[in-house]
Amino acid sequence: MSTEQDNEPKQTRGAYADGPRLLADIGATHARFALETAPGALREAEVLRCDDFSGIVPLLRAYLSRHPVGQIKHAAFALANPISGDLIRMTNRDWQFSTEEVRRALGLQTLLIVNDFTALAMALPGFGPKDLMQIGGGVAQSNAVAGVLGPGTGLGVSGVIPTVDGYITLGSEGGHVNFAPADEREFAILQYAWREWPHVSNERLISGPGLELIHRALAQRNDVSAPPRTAAEIVSAALEHKDPLCLEVLECFAGMLGGAAANLAVTLGAFGGIFIGGGIVPRIADWFATSPFRARFEAKGRFTEYLAQIPTFVIMTPSPTIYGVGTILSEHLRGRSGAGTLMERVQHLQNELSPAEQRVAALVLEHPRKVLSEPIAEIARLADVSQPTVIRFCRSLGFSGLADFKLKFAGSLTGTIPVRHSQVRMTDSTHDLSAKVIDNTVSAILRFRDQMDVNSIDRAIEVLRRAKRVEFYAMGNSRVVALDGQHKFFRFRIPASSYGDSHLFTLAAELLGPGDVVIAISTSGQLPELLAAVDKARAAGAEVIAITSSKSSLAKKATVCLAVDHSEDSTTFLSMISRILQLLLIDIMAVGISLGAHGEAALGPEAERKRMLISHLDI
Repeated sequence: MSTEQDNEPKQTRGAYADGPRLLADIGATHARFALETAPGALREAEVLRCDDFSGIVPLLRAYLSRHPVGQIKHAAFALANPISGDLIRMTNRDWQFSTEEVRRALGLQTLLIVNDFTALAMALPGFGPKDLMQIGGGVAQSNAVAGVLGPGTGLGVSGVIPTVDGYITLGSEGGHVNFAPADEREFAILQYAWREWPHVSNERLISGPGLELIHRALAQRNDVSAPPRTAAEIVSAALEHKDPLCLEVLECFAGMLGGAAANLAVTLGAFGGIFIGGGIVPRIADWFATSPFRARFEAKGRFTEYLAQIPTFVIMTPSPTIYGVGTILSEHLRGRSGAGTLMERVQHLQNELSPAEQRVAALVLEHPRKVLSEPIAEIARLADVSQPTVIRFCRSLGFSGLADFKLKFAGSLTGTIPVRHSQVRMTDSTHDLSAKVIDNTVSAILRFRDQMDVNSIDRAIEVLRRAKRVEFYAMGNSRVVALDGQHKFFRFRIPASSYGDSHLFTLAAELLGPGDVVIAISTSGQLPELLAAVDKARAAGAEVIAITSSKSSLAKKATVCLAVDHSEDSTTFLSMISRILQLLLIDIMAVGISLGAHGEAALGPEAERKRMLISHLDI
């Protein structure tokens, strides 16, 4: 799967203005590192053994000490691990760490940690023919879904979905689906595996440890006396010494992988292709090309012709995950570039564009009104680029096309609210820092207004209008928001209380019942004590409204989530804007309760009650 690019390779794009970025792919056995100096331009690549280090911070410091380049500002790591929240417990190592603590320890401004196959999926669109070996027939369709899986220490599975302005990757644990045998021999292997585990997933067999299990199972089935062998020894004995048992192991392994790849292809509709990565198959690619893999991939009964159209590839480029994690980091930094107006954003991102796209950017910066007024053909002529390059420039900035870009650009030039986000600096005067704090807050509120989920607010208001009692649970910086909510609701004659102690709100949750409502407030949404209290409240029959990040564990547990996805550097600054957005949601719910969920006119005695409630609101 590939995307149309300008003639200039990625390596010729401008260097990052804020210095090189640290990228890593950290597995159970090895950690692969590189410094990215420009989009797709890697240097100082090195592989370290994880066993040589006591934890992730010593590992990272060891690499940086070998390649001193000054203070690194941005980093992104891929882990062979599910990623959920700040605390990471590695599956295949006894390492446990906080992402935020690692960021602080290394003095980074940005640290992203993603699943390794999510990163590998993000790398797929950038692969060209030299990076891949095709196995069998089929032709990849453009702008189509692609799937990726790869056996190594485990079995990683993911996919990538094209959109109008980029790609979406799937966070998947598809390696843990049930293994399905295709013949009597594979059923015998499954029966052997059942002796060790009641649930046998694909990962148990289609992996390095799986090769060793298949070897033991076939030795018993064939009544062959064979010494125990590691995965590497099995591969060596099969390919170098033509050991019959080890060759049969590899054939079984390739067939099982073909079946798993076919299942992924029909599940995703992956007409962009199925890509095989991981640490095993690329090393045996020449043998794999003649293995049972492709025949098994197409052996799908009525869907044989369907799968014959889908190409399969082995990823041959070294350290492909590094490129994917670099792309994810770049997209993240573009989304929070710090440029308030679109003109500033174009200027800030100029060095990350291809040379052809940079010519379009220069035209935008030098002649903004002309870009607004001219058609695409004239813009392309003035910038000395093709019309598709103009479209790619717009998409690089996150827009669907030229029309979308012009609409936002016009508002940026002529908008009536000239507020923008600006970084407060140590050298700022009192006047400047005051203006920046206010501007940053107003800017965040306007973004919050535009992204607000009105349906969730309607649901929350309806839940509260039925409530017999409301309790607010919050800790730390969110405590003041809970107290504000308690005071407002209590003045509305709604029984309300607030708890900021984890022990107390856990006890209080056990006393709740149907008709009661908990409003849980947390910026991160990951506090274990708060999550436990919410579980108890839900178990008691109460409903829960969460004011938190939409991706958090708290959001998943709540009846209704009112999302506050504003991010702040809480290590350097107090969390101010998130608190203000949380307070706004309390005010919105309070006004909604007063006026009715849909603002219908109050009639009869109810009108007097509503007037009383509104009198308590300073709006």
